[in-house]
Amino acid sequence: MLKFGTDGVRGEAGSDLSPEVALALGRAAARVLCAGAHRTVYIGRDPRRSGALLVAALAAGLTAEGVDVVDVGVVSTPALAHLASLDGVPAAMVSASHNPFPDNGIKFFAAGGRKLTDDVEAEIEALLPSPASVPAPTAADIGTIASGGDVGRYAEHVLEALEGRRLTGASIVLDCANGAGSTVAPSVLSRLGASVRVVAAEPDGLNINDGCGSTHIERLAAQVAASGASCGFALDGDADRCLAVDERGDVVDGDQLLAILALDLRSRGLLAEDTVVVTVYSNLGFHHSMRDHDITVVTTPTGDRYVLDALDAGGLTLGGEQSGHVIQRHLAATGDGLLTAVCVLDALKRGGLTMSKAASIVHRLPQVLLNVRAGGSSAVSLDGLTAVQEEVAAVEAELGSNGRVLLRTSGTEPLVRIMVEAPTDEAAQAHAGRLAGVVEAALAARAG
Repeated sequence: MLKFGTDGVRGEAGSDLSPEVALALGRAAARVLCAGAHRTVYIGRDPRRSGALLVAALAAGLTAEGVDVVDVGVVSTPALAHLASLDGVPAAMVSASHNPFPDNGIKFFAAGGRKLTDDVEAEIEALLPSPASVPAPTAADIGTIASGGDVGRYAEHVLEALEGRRLTGASIVLDCANGAGSTVAPSVLSRLGASVRVVAAEPDGLNINDGCGSTHIERLAAQVAASGASCGFALDGDADRCLAVDERGDVVDGDQLLAILALDLRSRGLLAEDTVVVTVYSNLGFHHSMRDHDITVVTTPTGDRYVLDALDAGGLTLGGEQSGHVIQRHLAATGDGLLTAVCVLDALKRGGLTMSKAASIVHRLPQVLLNVRAGGSSAVSLDGLTAVQEEVAAVEAELGSNGRVLLRTSGTEPLVRIMVEAPTDEAAQAHAGRLAGVVEAALAARAG
C-alpha cells in the first residue's frame, strides 16, 4: 500500500510511482482536500521527463472527482506554495526534490500553502485501495484543466522581502541544479542588483541534480574559489532548499545559514521569542552557538513540516534543517532556497560581513552521515533489530557527552540513515562505519 513519507510520496517514476498510482492519488486527494468549498487545485512540477506524465495522471484523478485543475507548469515548490497561499487553494507538486533523475514524487499543500499534517495524509491513504468505490461526477460535473498561475507574483514576493533594499556589490555563483529554480532564481537575484554567474540552469528533463545542486556542492565550491566570487548558493531540484559556499570555497550548511539569519533577525527585533527551531540532525555546534548568543533552540523530528508545526505552535519566526530547508515564517509557509539566499545576502551586506566570517559563529562538531540501502524498493524498518539497538547503545556510552548517534529510516527511500558526531573526524568515521556494518548484517539476516 502506498505510504506518505516525510515529504509526500516518492519512488521510481513509472514503477513505484506509476500513472495509475498518481490517478488514484488524485482522486483520493480530491475527496479529502476538496470536500468543502475548495474545488480548484494548482499543480506544478520540476523539469523531470516523467513530470508531465504524472501531472496528466494526477490531473485526471482530480478532475474525475469534479475538481478544476490549474496547471502551473514547471515551477519551484516555494513558488507553487506561495500561489496556493495567495489564492486560498490546495496544491500538488510533482517533484522528487533532491533525489536523482529516475525518481519522482507528489506532495500536497492544503489551502493556504502549507504541507499536510500526518492525519490528513492518513485520510488520503485510507481512500487509495478502492478509488472507484464512491460515485464520481459525470458529464458537466467533471472538472476542467487549464494553464495558469502567474509565477511572476512569487518573484515579486521575494523582491518585496528586502523592503526596497538592494544587493548591489554582491558577486555570487548560483547553481540551479538543472531544476525548477532555473526559471526564476537568476532573474530575481539580478533584479536585486547582485552580479550573478549562473550554472546548471539548462534543464533537459534528464539532468536534474546530475552532478550539480545542493547534493553535489563540491562543483559550486570549486567554481566560487576559482572565480573570486563573494559566495555561492546551490539549490536542489525543486528549489525549496539551498546550501552555500563562502568566498574560499568552504561549504556553509543549513545550520550556519540558520545561525546567520537568527542573529540578524534578533538584531532587528524580528526573532520571535528569541527562539529558532531545528531538527534532530542539527549539529551540536549549532546548539552551542545559539546558547552562547542566548537564543533558545527547539528541536523536532526530521522533516520541514515538523519544523513548521513547531513554528506555528509557538508563534515563532525561524526554523529549518541542516540540509538547507529554511523556513522564515513571517515570509513563507515552506522552505524556500531563493528566499534564503536573498535574505542571507541582505544580512551580510547590512552587517558588512563576508560569508566566511558570518558562518564562523557555528563551530561544527565533526559529523558523519552514512546511508545503508536495504534490498527492494519498499520502506525499511529497524523494529526488532536487537543487534543494532545494542550497538547504538554501546557507541553512545563510549561517546558520552562528547558526541551523539542518530539512526532513522528514510521517509522517501529504502535507506537507513546513520549520523554520528564525535570530537574528531576519525572517531566519527570509525563509529559510523561500525554501525553501518551492524545495520547491513542485521538487514541481510532478516531478509534471509
